[in-house]
Amino acid sequence: MEEFALIYDVVIAGAGPVGLFLACELRLAGLSVLVLEQADDPRSPLKRLPFGMRGLSAPTIEAFYRRGLLKDIAAPQAVKREAEGRNAANAAHWMQQSRRPGGHFAGIQFYLDSIDTSKWPYRLPGPAGTSLAVEMEHFESVLAARAIAMGVEVRRGLGLDGFDPSEKDVTVRAGGEVFRGQWLVGCDGGRSTVRKAGGFEFVGTDPEFTGYSVQIEMADPDQLKPGRHYTPTGMYTYQKPGIIAMVDFDGGAYHRTQPITVDHIQAVLRHISCTDVTVTALELATTWTDRAFHATAYRRGRVLLAGDAAHIHSPLGGQGLNLGLGDAMNLGWKLASTIRGDAPDGLLESYTCERHPVGAQILDWSRAQVALMRPSPGTRALEAILRDLIDTRDGATYFAERVWGVSLRYDLGGDHPLVGRSVPDFELVNGTRLGEQLGEGKGLLLDFDARPPLQMLASRWGGRITYIASDVRDRLGISAVLVRPDGVVAWAGEAAPDPEEAAEAASRWFGRPGGPHGAG
Repeated sequence: MEEFALIYDVVIAGAGPVGLFLACELRLAGLSVLVLEQADDPRSPLKRLPFGMRGLSAPTIEAFYRRGLLKDIAAPQAVKREAEGRNAANAAHWMQQSRRPGGHFAGIQFYLDSIDTSKWPYRLPGPAGTSLAVEMEHFESVLAARAIAMGVEVRRGLGLDGFDPSEKDVTVRAGGEVFRGQWLVGCDGGRSTVRKAGGFEFVGTDPEFTGYSVQIEMADPDQLKPGRHYTPTGMYTYQKPGIIAMVDFDGGAYHRTQPITVDHIQAVLRHISCTDVTVTALELATTWTDRAFHATAYRRGRVLLAGDAAHIHSPLGGQGLNLGLGDAMNLGWKLASTIRGDAPDGLLESYTCERHPVGAQILDWSRAQVALMRPSPGTRALEAILRDLIDTRDGATYFAERVWGVSLRYDLGGDHPLVGRSVPDFELVNGTRLGEQLGEGKGLLLDFDARPPLQMLASRWGGRITYIASDVRDRLGISAVLVRPDGVVAWAGEAAPDPEEAAEAASRWFGRPGGPHGAG
């Protein structure tokens, strides 16, 4: 077999947010990473429009906070929101409401003042909030800059043509060049070449509608009322002067089947809005559907999937980006540990076990929203009932939990309710916070009472587990906590923590103490 000059630890197909963030996670462990991207230029006008905005959920915000990325991602958004607030005429319709929305389900809003945060006892207030809107172009530029600064090699204009996996590595062909990596990860979107060429099973439900996101000019912009509207023929959202999103329940017939013209957009908009609006110019347009498909497994041999390559659904509620970034945060440290040779048995398999149920839940969440958008009298009657439920305190809290991701918990076993959840952002007595200690991508044992047995336990795992002895402002009923590199609680000890239980959890997630185990 021909020998190639350079062998990477990991080759990633796709330089979108998921691929770039995964590359950063792998570089934290010192691995060599090559990212191949089909597009020559990451910039796109669609990423700068209001429908190019994406909402980040609590787990995503926490991940970026812990890795020191949150300030760079969030700062321009705060400036933009302040400017929009000063210029109310151009502000998004939700900013002009008397009550501040916290999110929506199929367009039915829940409000911040209705949410009972006491239902989430293990969430402490801190720098990482529960939701944040970001402009995609800026967001991707921050991740790309971080990846390159960390030493990731990003090659644009090289779309994946195919690959040949073996027991030891994967040979990748892209743009007439050949590369080799120990592992290949497909982060190459809903039409993933990696998924198709890798023979992954992809199952789900076909679309009910074609969705449109367009920027247009109209003869009379005041003919449409700003905001989200359900009609007898569909749904549309309008933001002045000409930003429109709409869905036409045509079974997805128009998605990527023919060019999008002014006449077609006018016809669909008239049909959906039930008006005789006249479209005079079409500046930008894209289509999408509610097709919902899911890979049955996220790994086949040395090939893995993450993000839209593993699961696709409608963009309703904006949870697809967060789902993919959660994949990257979960996979990065597990794949790194496997490559280093210190992974415990089954660690990489836990990626699918933990993330697949989360993906399935999001796909069903998307399908439920589509069901509530169908243009029928029965659906509108159901919508009225759901609006009443969402407007209650318990209803708003439930939907906030789901939309913001604050209820996410992996089934890791264990009796303590913190195990499997995101670790609270404890404030240490010196004024620092726990999230600030997770920037290196290692495990962490926080011991509130500086017990020698726990310190000795952490030392047995060398550089894989950082030990911190410090009391905290609010103990939340525990006295020690073991945290995985992705910020998930692996073990929590109460008043008299059992070192043997802590050691068992450490072995489960960090392998044998003192040496490598379970090489990939």
